[in-house]
Amino acid sequence: MQNIENKTAYITGGAKGIGFGIAEALVKNGVKVAISGRDTDALEKAQQALGKQNVLILQSDIRNFNDERKAVEHIVSEFGKLDIVIANAGIGKFAPIDEMSLEEWNTMIDTNLTGAFHTLKAAVEQLKENKGYYISIASLAGANFFAKGAGYNASKFGLVGFTQAAMLDLRDYDVKCTTIMPGSVTSNFNSHIPSEEDKWKIQPSDIGQMVVDLLRMNPNVLPSKIEVRPTKTK
Repeated sequence: MQNIENKTAYITGGAKGIGFGIAEALVKNGVKVAISGRDTDALEKAQQALGKQNVLILQSDIRNFNDERKAVEHIVSEFGKLDIVIANAGIGKFAPIDEMSLEEWNTMIDTNLTGAFHTLKAAVEQLKENKGYYISIASLAGANFFAKGAGYNASKFGLVGFTQAAMLDLRDYDVKCTTIMPGSVTSNFNSHIPSEEDKWKIQPSDIGQMVVDLLRMNPNVLPSKIEVRPTKTK
């Protein structure tokens, strides 16, 4: 089992939902964590909840490569290195293809797919230097298409393909790449407010534990793609 204490991690979209669940799990296991997002208030609240020690907050729009490059530089300046990158930030807009606007399409592709590329591109030399780990949070929508999901499906199918190809590109540098594809998760996705009715879903803490388990796994083993579902539906 790998020791992850004192490793450093960067989580995009880390202030709420799955990203926060991952951050919380990593902090509890001694990892120094940086979380980014566009909402300063949400980032500050997350930092308070996680504890300020060894938790860095960064304002960054993953659609802008320079934002991500500066975020990585800040992390390395603060913590000295970067070992783990979690590309979690995402957005969903759902409409039939004849009703979907150009803005909705572009926002999803730019955030869910190009944003993940920006994050990895900005961090890849650090990951190569430190034999690190890149994990993208995709979705079962990256393998199962559905009506009104053309834009979201395209972005998540793309993210799964991107991460799997990156895994092949980087494995000879001893960099691991995994994509996690959750089904229904209790989160703040699309401004949802979690409630008691969400108890049947996967919890953000479950994804956080999954990330910890991946990081602790034998270096010779790589679960490159993980589909995860709630045990039951409602």
